[in-house]
Amino acid sequence: MNETQTTARPVRERLIDCASELFYAEGIRAISADRIISGVGTTKATFYRHFPTKDDLVLAYLHGMAAGERAGITQATATPDAQEALRGVIAVLATSSCRPGFRGCPFINAGAEYPDATHPVRQFVDEQRRWWKDSFRTLAERLGVAAGAEADSAADQIMMLRDGALVAGYLDDAARVEVSLTKAITAVVSPH
Repeated sequence: MNETQTTARPVRERLIDCASELFYAEGIRAISADRIISGVGTTKATFYRHFPTKDDLVLAYLHGMAAGERAGITQATATPDAQEALRGVIAVLATSSCRPGFRGCPFINAGAEYPDATHPVRQFVDEQRRWWKDSFRTLAERLGVAAGAEADSAADQIMMLRDGALVAGYLDDAARVEVSLTKAITAVVSPH
């Protein structure tokens, strides 16, 4: 089938899917636009019509990853019970770090590949990390941590625990992540 024939999914989506799989598995800088073009079976002209630069495709990949993370956490915290919301957030983090093919946080990975803080990819990584901290701050407040400096501190600590859990899920025994993460986050918010 050539690209002018009808396909089940638009070329743009197929480019993002192919890139997402390759970027996550092998690293962003390691994957060329030509490899993605070949993987989708399209042309360079079509690729560049959808994504003027590879960085535009990287941003589309990260936006997709962010949407998935945000949906999972939003669903986990939708309950009115703060303790249940906490258990849900921990479960989302533990489940993601224990899935087959897990290679760490896509945002930490992208941040390592784009160290320039002014680059649009790095700025989006920073934006996603701010979203996580805001989510953790809100959860901490729901669990009784005082708003302001205390909730900010709790959010910072939970963020560090999240980052550590995602690294541990990749490098260590993934089965132990949920137990350790539960104990650590509970210790951060339990005095409140």
